[in-house]
Amino acid sequence: MSVVSDSRTGTRLRIKASEMRVAEASKSYGDAHFRTDVVKDCSFTIERSKLTVMIGPSGCGKSTMIRLLAGFEAPSAGTITIDDKKVTGPGLDRLVLFQETALYPWMTTYDNVLYGPRARGATNKETLELAEFLLNKVGLQAFRDKYPMQLSGGMQRRAELARAMINNPHVMILDEPFRGLDAMTKELMWEYYSSLYEENRRTNFFVTTDIDEAIFLADRLLIMSNIPCRVRAVLEVDVPRPRKLAEVVENDRANQIKMEALSILHEEAMKSFSRGSKAAADFVEAYSKRMKG
Repeated sequence: MSVVSDSRTGTRLRIKASEMRVAEASKSYGDAHFRTDVVKDCSFTIERSKLTVMIGPSGCGKSTMIRLLAGFEAPSAGTITIDDKKVTGPGLDRLVLFQETALYPWMTTYDNVLYGPRARGATNKETLELAEFLLNKVGLQAFRDKYPMQLSGGMQRRAELARAMINNPHVMILDEPFRGLDAMTKELMWEYYSSLYEENRRTNFFVTTDIDEAIFLADRLLIMSNIPCRVRAVLEVDVPRPRKLAEVVENDRANQIKMEALSILHEEAMKSFSRGSKAAADFVEAYSKRMKG
């Protein structure tokens, strides 16, 4: 367990990090007449206190895997555990940050951060102090009374991070949280999020389609196959922390890992393209036969 504290106020956030395991997990949709295997015999570990990044082609099943990890859906086969306990549904030990902002537009930044504790009836003095501490931590103390529409995209993401951290999950699950930001803001958020992780060492599972984002953030990189989703390769991103983008861009080891990852991703993208072309050709052929008949 790690502790993040504010020397000025004495506010302390005790962080417990958990480990998750995915063992031969599969997820199918449809029925006996038409079934699609989105995830098939997928196995990997989200190591305790590590930032694990999953990257793969668009539409390969990454979002489905997030729903399985969060407990929003159950696997068709296989198991998913957190600290050796089977995941049977959503829980306070896991929190998901999605692509779209989830801030309530009628609430101020401060009220948005406190939404979780208030919903659980846990608004004691310590929680209120923690909200102030986290607003300082994400640099939004001066914007505590502003509404989401008055915040920039980067500020909204930071407010969501504070709202997530006040619930103190053991595992943070993030689905391309910076995807909608402009390039400069996105890169600033990479460095900001990396510094938060380096300070608290909470277990993180981060999904992206951006190779530069993946290399900069990851301790471990899971490269996924095209649908059905399974782990194609696991790369250890042994680049020293703390990390600065300008330094990582010039780091020989980071660039070596990037080239290896890109080679695998290119193979999977070509498989997807070929499969899509064949599927389209088969459809046209079947449609033509039907029209002639």
